[in-house]
Amino acid sequence: MKTRKISAVLEGDWVLEGAGVKLRRIFGFGDTELTDPFLLLDNFGSSNPADYIAGFPWHPHRGIETVTYMLEGVVEHGDSLGNSGVIRGGQVQWMTAGSGIVHQEMPQAYEGTMRGFQLWTNLPRRHKMTSPRYRDIRAESIPEVKGPGYSARVICGEFGGAKGPAEEIIIDPWFLDVKAEAGAGFELDTRPGDNVICCVFEGKGRFGGGEELGPGRAAVLGPGEKLACSASPAGLRFMLMAGKPLKEPVAWRGPIVMNTEAELKLAFDEYREGTFIRK
Repeated sequence: MKTRKISAVLEGDWVLEGAGVKLRRIFGFGDTELTDPFLLLDNFGSSNPADYIAGFPWHPHRGIETVTYMLEGVVEHGDSLGNSGVIRGGQVQWMTAGSGIVHQEMPQAYEGTMRGFQLWTNLPRRHKMTSPRYRDIRAESIPEVKGPGYSARVICGEFGGAKGPAEEIIIDPWFLDVKAEAGAGFELDTRPGDNVICCVFEGKGRFGGGEELGPGRAAVLGPGEKLACSASPAGLRFMLMAGKPLKEPVAWRGPIVMNTEAELKLAFDEYREGTFIRK
């Protein structure tokens, strides 16, 4: 069984998003072919509320799904469909924007380090205009698989006999939170046709015997059937994302991702005219 090797290393950049939220963008608004079907990955984290309290006021989405995974802290959200709620540490919100939704995400002041991830996944052409929906996933519903020196929270996909609670996701991705103790190894059989990305956010580690990666760096792995990594003496924790590339044209501006410029223009025209939300 062929072990995947690193084909590219992504270096996260600090950016300001929303109304002034400081976060590390691991990838996004770049070469979508490299990470297809994943479009963007943001890693946010700060012990200073001034870095995040301005939040992400009302904004539209169409043609994608957003996955918010809170490690610590609290985010309140609301949308144009009348939904509202709170995402807390250990919880996940999987939102299918589909034909269009307008929402806001507002982090709340937190005593400690507020941190988490937001992943944008693309929708295939035939599902771009599907009806919007949410999946709110409680921390206790996410199975944790433990092995020699490692543990893995399975949010979406399958590993070690456990199946993640994020089911019926259109592109059928895998999304795991993997932690390896100092010096421990971790292996996982992957689907051969998938793109596989591993984003380190604690400790350091090597993937496929390649260079050692630390927090804020992600490994895009090449072809193969197996992921193999080893933790440094500081241990290792990373987000694993895997999905089959859509290999479709991407027309992308801001929070809307379609297949053609004409579709993109229509979306923004509808947003300005107040016809963006489909009833």
